Amino acid sequence: MEYWNNRYSDKGNIWGTEPSITAIYALKLFKKYDIIKILIPGAGYGRHTRFFSKNNYEVTGIEISEIALNLAKEFDSKSKLILGSVLDMPFNNDTYDAIFCYNVLHLLLSNQRILFIEKCYKQLKESGFVFFSVFSEQENSFGKGTKIEENTFESKPYRPTHYFTKEDLLKHFNSYTVIETNIIKEKENHVDLGPHTHKLRYIFAKKRKNVKI
Repeated sequence: MEYWNNRYSDKGNIWGTEPSITAIYALKLFKKYDIIKILIPGAGYGRHTRFFSKNNYEVTGIEISEIALNLAKEFDSKSKLILGSVLDMPFNNDTYDAIFCYNVLHLLLSNQRILFIEKCYKQLKESGFVFFSVFSEQENSFGKGTKIEENTFESKPYRPTHYFTKEDLLKHFNSYTVIETNIIKEKENHVDLGPHTHKLRYIFAKKRKNVKI
């Protein structure tokens, strides 16, 4: 929480106000299915909650940083925004048709990742969908910093990063039927790094029924 509050306090809308290429692609996939209600864990300052709400989805966002959430409330007046950690879900009794999660899962350690995915599974309706994007092992930063766990490195204090191979990502989502998974190139330009391109691994999958969590 302290790390993200400091970062949003210093940088504000770090990644700009337009949606990511990844979110735009996820929207194309969502449009193929009967999706109305979306949960966005790690909503940040609201650029993705606003993007999906403007496309006529009912959106709930969860964000751990109070500073980011206050920015989101100014930026996105339509979505429901909740302050809290994704590891403390659920915050209400709602269930969702889909979960869109952009670059959050790789910020968690192994036991936290498992817990987070379990909580997401329980908040989905039967046959609900997930779209997750994560750092891949093809990232330029892979292997830099102190190794904490397998394929997990801390290059910045209090911010571990896990780098997913395809096999690793599929294993994390073994309670789902995978519809699509691949690499997507996400261009960014922010003060920290300047222009650069992330090689994100994404997964779009459907919840399987009667899986014991």
